Formats: sequence, C-alpha cells, structure tokens
Amino acid sequence: MREVTIAPTLDAFRSAARRLIAEQIAPEDVLWREAAQATEPGLFDAPPPVAEPTAEADLLVPRPFVELARTVASHPDPDRWRLLYSVLWRLARGDRELLLSREDPDLERLRRFDRELQQGLVAPAASGAGTFVPATKDLDELARAASICRGCDLYRHATQTVFGKGPPTARAVLVGEQPGDQEDLQGAPFVGPAGEVLDRALVEAGIARDDVYVTNVVKHFKFVRTGRRRIHQTPGTVEIGACRPWLEAELGILRPRVLVCLGATASKALLGPDFRITRDRGRFVETPWAPRLLATYHPSAVLRAEDQAGQDRLYGFLVGDLRLAATAFTA
Repeated sequence: MREVTIAPTLDAFRSAARRLIAEQIAPEDVLWREAAQATEPGLFDAPPPVAEPTAEADLLVPRPFVELARTVASHPDPDRWRLLYSVLWRLARGDRELLLSREDPDLERLRRFDRELQQGLVAPAASGAGTFVPATKDLDELARAASICRGCDLYRHATQTVFGKGPPTARAVLVGEQPGDQEDLQGAPFVGPAGEVLDRALVEAGIARDDVYVTNVVKHFKFVRTGRRRIHQTPGTVEIGACRPWLEAELGILRPRVLVCLGATASKALLGPDFRITRDRGRFVETPWAPRLLATYHPSAVLRAEDQAGQDRLYGFLVGDLRLAATAFTA
C-alpha cells in the first residue's frame, strides 16, 4: 500500500496523481491522506527523484473532469482524493466513455459532492480561492476557473464572478476594490458609473483603456439589499484574503511594468494596513508584483464627494496620478 500525503489543494493532488500514474500505481493500492491528518511523513512530503510527466505529454484529461475536480477539491469529505484518483486512473488508461456513465459509484459520489457545493449544502473545506486556482499561464483559463470559485461566501448572493479584463500583453494593471452593481450584472470590471469616471480620466491621462488590464482585489459583489436596491459594502479582510490568490495569479501571468491601485482597499491589500491614501498616494513603490506600484483615489470617491469642488479636486488627483503612471510604461 502506497501512502500519499498531500496538502488539501487541487495542485497538490495533480502532482501526486501524475507521479502515481507514471509509476502505474492502481487506485486500490493508494492510501490518501491530507497533510493535517498525517502522523508521519508520507511519500510525497519528500518525493523521490522520479521524473514527473507533464499534463500535455502524459495525462490528457477531458475538460469536464477538470471542471469537476476544481469544484470537488474544496469539498470537506476526505475521501474526495481517492474518488478523484479512481476516475482519473481510468481516464488515463483510455476509458473515454466513463464521464458519460450515470452508474459508476465513484463518479456519482463526486457529482453529489459537486451539487452539495453548488447548492450551498456544505461549506468549502479550504478557506480561500487557492484550491480553485489552476496552474496556468493562460488568462482565459484562469477566468474560466474563477467562474466556479467558492473560496468565500460572497458567491452565494452575487450574480457572477467578475474577473479582470484586458490584453495579456498589458504593461499596466489597474486594480480596484470589487465589482459594483452594474459590474455584477454585466460580468465585466468598471462598466458602471465609476467606470465612466475612470474612462474619462484615462483619456485625459493619455492612456487607452484597451492597452491596460483592469481587475479588482475581490471578484464578487458584496452588498446589502435595501428594497430593490443593492448597496455596496466594503469587503472585509477575510474576503480580501480569500480572493487574493486570483489577483496574484493574474499578476503572475501579466508581469506588468506598473501597477495602479485604485482606492484604499486595493492599496491596503497590496501595501499593508498602514497605507493611507491621503498620505501615500501619487508616488511609486517597488513591489514583487511590478517594478512600480502607484496608489491613487478610486473613481467612486469622485462620485461620493460632497460638492462639485470636492469632485473636481479628487478627479484632478486621479488624472494626475494616472499621468504619472503613464510615464512608467510608455517610456
């Protein structure tokens, strides 16, 4: 019997499963343990020097199974890894009709886990989006994976995940707080009133919106309902932390030359809780995500200003900071 100890994440399962399949270890000969359950080191805590095959060359898996695995990986039942490996083993050995079956007991249990998570009947085992984030360098694949994220409870009431948008070659990334009402309905960032302010400011700063990637720290709309209206609520530290793996994955793929944080929430998420927008905005900081990070006001702050003079002042700050950012990626 081969004991395999993994972190309770899909990436950890993938790595172990690929190695097991390469060694032709059958499902009935594997005992799966999660790292927190292990009483002594397992095989894959310190893997032997075996060449790990790549997914493309040695393990071509149908997309429906990949999507099912992404969801089921966050189910609290510890038997999910055994079930996933049982199905994966048979797929890898050529059973291409397996996913059409409605009688296979392992596959049916996995489907039941998927339904329980989708319907909110069980809470995800892992806190945060890490379980759902695939190992990829493709933004489209990342966005598809984010569409089924259950890393925090915000998905329960939001219409949909609102992922980042922009070219994969963008040299600048603009990061806001979270989608608003219109963003939630339309499924794209900065398409509501704040987006109109941002578009106008970008034009005045000499930046084409199609040349930048726009996203948010949190990918689901957090709100409280008042009558028919949905009133924005600032996401908390738990929700920001839960969603952070998506932002880090985006930035890891894009590797922008300049990163612009729009508003205090986005700035604190990347620069820490001591950040103060009135004190720290408008100057470059070196970070692991981009050589230059600059914080400025969120476009919604312009809309919330008490009077026209206040709106003009904040809008001027926003445009000026964007012009400064433009010098860092257009030079």
